Amino acid sequence: MFKKILIANRGEIALRIIWACRELGIKTVAVHSEADKDSLHVRFADEDVCIGPARSRESYLNIGAVIAAAEITDAEAIHPGYGFLSESAAFAEVCKACKITFIGPKPQVLATMGEKARARETVKKAGVPILSGSDGVVADEEEALRIADRIGYPVIVKAAAGGGGRGMRIAADETELQRVFPVAREEARAAFSVPDVYIEKYLPSPRHIEFQILGDSKGNIVHLGERECSIQRKHQKLVEESPSVALTPRMRQKMADAAMVAARAVKYENAGTIEFLLQDSQFYFIEMNTRIQVEHPVTEMVTGIDLIKEQIRIAAGNPISFKQDQIIFRGHSIECRINAEDPVTFTPSPGTITSYHPPGGPGVRVDTAVHSDCRISPYYDSMVAKLITYGNNRDEAISRMRRSLEVMVIEGIKTNISLQLRIMNDPEFQKGNLSTRFMDRYIS
Repeated sequence: MFKKILIANRGEIALRIIWACRELGIKTVAVHSEADKDSLHVRFADEDVCIGPARSRESYLNIGAVIAAAEITDAEAIHPGYGFLSESAAFAEVCKACKITFIGPKPQVLATMGEKARARETVKKAGVPILSGSDGVVADEEEALRIADRIGYPVIVKAAAGGGGRGMRIAADETELQRVFPVAREEARAAFSVPDVYIEKYLPSPRHIEFQILGDSKGNIVHLGERECSIQRKHQKLVEESPSVALTPRMRQKMADAAMVAARAVKYENAGTIEFLLQDSQFYFIEMNTRIQVEHPVTEMVTGIDLIKEQIRIAAGNPISFKQDQIIFRGHSIECRINAEDPVTFTPSPGTITSYHPPGGPGVRVDTAVHSDCRISPYYDSMVAKLITYGNNRDEAISRMRRSLEVMVIEGIKTNISLQLRIMNDPEFQKGNLSTRFMDRYIS
C-alpha cells in the first residue's frame, strides 16, 4: 500500500479522498492555488503545496507544478479526483514516466475512451449498442450534412474531446445543422483545444442511465449497479439516484452486461462509468467517464462500498476486494448538487458564505468543503455541496431529501436549494417520470 498520496484537486472531492486515505493509514499532500490557501482540504491534509495563481490553467491544470509538488513531498501516487487532470492521458503518461502511480486507468485507455468518437467505435466493435451516427470525426460541413441526411434529423453535434456539455449542439433540420456545425467546432476548440466533432442521432426525450464499474490489474471487472442522471440542465447533472425506477431486472442485467463488455474491450482498470441513453426499451452507449464521478456517493450508499478506498487499493496492485455476487444492493439513494447560482436565472453567485448549517439525521450525508466565512471563488465550478439521502425505498429517500433541503442554510450567496426542493416536490419526479427534458418546465 502507498505511504503518501498527493491529491491533484480541490474542494469536496479532495476532502473525500483525504478521509479515505486517513482510514487506510496513508499520508496526504494537498495542492492548492493561491485562491485556495485557506481551504479545508489544505487544512486537513498532512502537507500542502501552493502550485500557482487562482486560474486553473496556472495551477490545478499545470502538469509540471503538480508533478513537482509530488516529487518534493515524496508522494508515491496521485489521485486526480474528477475534473481538472483526471481524464488527461498526457498527465497519466507523465506520472508513469516519473514513476508516480496515477490512481486511474492507463494512459492508452484514457486516450481511447477520452476521444469520444474513437470510444464509440471501440465499444461498437465489442458489440455494445450505439446510436447511429458518423464513423469517427466529421471532416467538414458537407460531410455532416450527408451523415445527417442518412441517419435522419434531429441530430446532435458533439466535441470529440468533449465532456460537461461543451461543444454540443442540436440540429432539427439541414438549415440548423449548417448554422450550429461551425459553432460546435469553435466551442470544442475553445474548451478542449481540439475542434474535432462527430455526429449522432438525437433522441428527443431519453433517460440518462450510467453504470459504475471497477476493474483491476488481474483482469477482474465488476459493476456496482446503475445511477439515473436524467435531470440535467445544458447536459449538466442536477439530481442523481440509484437505482433507476425505469429498469426491470432483465433490462438492468442487459445494461450491466453491456457496461462490462465495454470495460473489458479496453482492459479497464480502476473506477469508471459507462453512460447510456435509454428510450423505448432500447439503450445506447454514449461515452465512458474514466474517473470517479461526482455522483459516486449514491452508489456507496446503496452498496456500502467505499469507491475511493477501492480505487486506491486497485492502483496499489491489489485485486478488487469483492466478487460480483458479493455486492448487495439495498434501499434507494438520491443526490442533489447544491450550486452557487441563482435558482431562476442560473447565473453564478460567487461571494462569501456568511452562515452555513448542514442538515443531519438518519440517512443524510453532506459532502462539502464549505463553512461560514468561506469564500466561493469565481474561478472554479459552482458546485458547493452534494446533499445525499438514503432510504429503505425511493419514497423515504425523497422524504429525507425534502426535509434536508428545507433546513439546509447557506447564506451570503445565492444557491439552487429552492430549485432542488421544487424538483423533490414535483409530482412527475415523485412518480419517476423522468427524461433529459425534465428541466424544460423550469427554464423560461
